[in-house]
Amino acid sequence: MSHRRRSGFRSRRPFWALFLSAFLLVGVCAATGLAWDPKTVAGRPDGPGPGPADIRADGPAATPDATGPGTPAPGGPSPEATGKGEDAAKPGAGNGARPTGVLPFDMPQPAALRSGAAAKKLVFAHYFTPYPLSLDNASADSDYYTRNYLDPDGESGKHQRYGGLLRDRPLPVPPKSGDWELANLQQEVRTAGAAGIDGFTLDLLSLSGKNWERSKLLMSAARSVDPAFKVMLMPDMTSLKTDDPAVLADALADLAAAPAAHRLPDGRLVVSPFKAEAKSPAWWSQVMDVLESRHGVRTALVPLFLDYGANGERFAPISHGFSEWGSRSYVGQDGAAADVRKAHGMGKIWMQPVSVQDARPNQGIYDEAGNTATLRTTWNRAIEDGADWVQLTTWNDYSEGTQFAPSQHNGHAYLDLSSYYLAKFKTGSWPKIVRDTLYLTSRTQFAAADPTGDQSLVMSLRKGSAASRDTVEVLSFLTRPASVLRTVGSAKGTYEAPAGVHSELLPLTPGTSSATVVRDGKAGAGVRLLYPVDRKVEVQDLQYYAATSGRE
Repeated sequence: MSHRRRSGFRSRRPFWALFLSAFLLVGVCAATGLAWDPKTVAGRPDGPGPGPADIRADGPAATPDATGPGTPAPGGPSPEATGKGEDAAKPGAGNGARPTGVLPFDMPQPAALRSGAAAKKLVFAHYFTPYPLSLDNASADSDYYTRNYLDPDGESGKHQRYGGLLRDRPLPVPPKSGDWELANLQQEVRTAGAAGIDGFTLDLLSLSGKNWERSKLLMSAARSVDPAFKVMLMPDMTSLKTDDPAVLADALADLAAAPAAHRLPDGRLVVSPFKAEAKSPAWWSQVMDVLESRHGVRTALVPLFLDYGANGERFAPISHGFSEWGSRSYVGQDGAAADVRKAHGMGKIWMQPVSVQDARPNQGIYDEAGNTATLRTTWNRAIEDGADWVQLTTWNDYSEGTQFAPSQHNGHAYLDLSSYYLAKFKTGSWPKIVRDTLYLTSRTQFAAADPTGDQSLVMSLRKGSAASRDTVEVLSFLTRPASVLRTVGSAKGTYEAPAGVHSELLPLTPGTSSATVVRDGKAGAGVRLLYPVDRKVEVQDLQYYAATSGRE
């Protein structure tokens, strides 16, 4: 894989040769946990370019002004990127729309998710502007992600100390003519909407520059794709460089003029500042006063805290609700129920964080996600504890490995899996499983692997995380009991899986993993991870890779 290779290594077939072969074969073309220990070291890459200019230890990697690598590539798509969209291999799909038959259940129609009681149970995904589908409209084998973010030597070696900025990237899209940035943002809105997501929480990293421009473009994209898809404004108080409440109020009013801006039924604009405690309640009151007096915009403040316990009551008089960034390990969720009760006891709504995993090479920290355990546990907490809203943290922060969005290494697996829990959260009923579906997850290396390349900063477990583990998980959704034939490297075997949802953990071994449903002597749904496990690795990569039998 390109992000594991350094120039001069020729012992392996280049990743893109492998990836593009599979990519064309199937026709596919398509921040983070609560910093429990604020003293955790944070990398700070310097210099120009579209990558993060400031990495914070207590939230998403801040990029005040990602300028982008340059102008769009001239001409049409390259010969090696001629797909028709991220789901082109499935009938009825394209431009982000979810095809039929890929989930273990039948997704409720949009009307069912947006009316009655379901309309009050909102699900947002945290959108991080530095990592859109494409940064330069180039072919995926040579675009900015491949050359500079996945390659440890990229951006003149500024990320070499931690093995490269990213370990995964958005699922590649072919170059486009015309306004390609708008078209790609529209595709992301379609993808999120097809998964049942009501809107994005938009991380406002700066009030000028490329990230600001992309924020405004996202507002237009949302409106043009689906007027019901909303964008909640989330000024990032670890990144914004103003202490003047009027400056922030004017910027929020600018975005609030877009129809896609999320408002309550009574017309109030929802503002959910990240790390709201960075400013006092009095300061936020000034922001809201300016919004109303100067712009005629009434505000519902839903502050997101890094320390809710210390700040909730302090902010209660000016707040409509509360949220927190949350833990990224499945063992760190015990306090969620108490947080919701506390918020409701103060008459406030609660927005619950739901996450997949968290691994930050440039900060040298990671959380043990336990395959899909963190995803399932955080969703179950939101459902069982009575959260009003959910925020998927994150849609696309690839620098912290928290993405739900379709990616190169995970395809649509995590997003598809999330929709099962989303349907329960919004409708109150578990969806009926109507087709056998398997989700397969594992790392491509052992947690204790020592990278052999030039990487000097390696990730270690963050305080409060579960202990690291080396496991392959087969998560089965079965219409009725069946045998599951599983292969992990050279180890093969069969186990019996019950109807419904079942997690089977297997020891990680070198090689590739696969699983197949066998019932009445016939093979059914099957899944295989495309990426083998190695004992020797050149770059540390502690993200869990995923695949689903629901997609080719």
